[in-house]
Amino acid sequence: MKDDEKGSEKYRAPALTKGLDILELLASSEQGLTQVEIAKQLGRTTSEIFRMLVVLRQRGYAELGSDERYRITMRLFEVANRHPMLKRLTAIAGPAMQTLANTINQCIHLTILNMDKLLVIAQVDGPDVSLVTTRLGAQLPLANSPSTTILAAYMNDEELASLFSMIAAETGDGQAGDQILAELPEVAKQGFCQGPSRILAGVTTLSAPIFDYRGNAVAAVTVPFVHRLGGRETMPVDEARAHLVAVCRDLSRRMGAGAKIDDIYGTD
Repeated sequence: MKDDEKGSEKYRAPALTKGLDILELLASSEQGLTQVEIAKQLGRTTSEIFRMLVVLRQRGYAELGSDERYRITMRLFEVANRHPMLKRLTAIAGPAMQTLANTINQCIHLTILNMDKLLVIAQVDGPDVSLVTTRLGAQLPLANSPSTTILAAYMNDEELASLFSMIAAETGDGQAGDQILAELPEVAKQGFCQGPSRILAGVTTLSAPIFDYRGNAVAAVTVPFVHRLGGRETMPVDEARAHLVAVCRDLSRRMGAGAKIDDIYGTD
């Protein structure tokens, strides 16, 4: 047995493990689960699960509906946003994103890489009634997302290897990351990602990075740009992309990127 495996056995915390297993299971269920279903899927007894569910409800991490199904709440999301970097990022990005959404008349969402998914930590709507919106708190797959591409463009080799390994596990295809890899040099050079949506017709996806004080791309601001008919577009897609890049550049400066951001976007 390896040393890290020995350490894992030595410092076991069964109660904590059960609680985390329940939270992770509930997070993957849109409709919620009954106590019996939770116990069955986790290979536990209903009495074990019941005590954990009582505590999770008391602490606000789970709720029990009238249909006797347990669902995860937004409590974990709230706790995560107490992290200094996330708290500052969402605080400064929210107003800027809303102004941008109003200007370009499109919906916008802010994502970070969270384990093996993209997590939407902020979302705003434009003024139009015809929108393509992404739910706040949603966990998006890594494959087929411009947010993945824009974040990958500024990763080192070790980070890229880890990312592509996660994409392969997600899709079951070892070559699923090849298209992203081919796009990275151009994306890194121009400082944005733009192209037809790989999911929706009539939508161009725009994405640009936000950098922190170390010059790392820590988040992506993404616009699913809807091409409206009948002369209802506020502006051409390329003009909207220019606005997006300008906002992300300003947000990066406010996150402490400073002069490092000029290496990506050039000097004014």
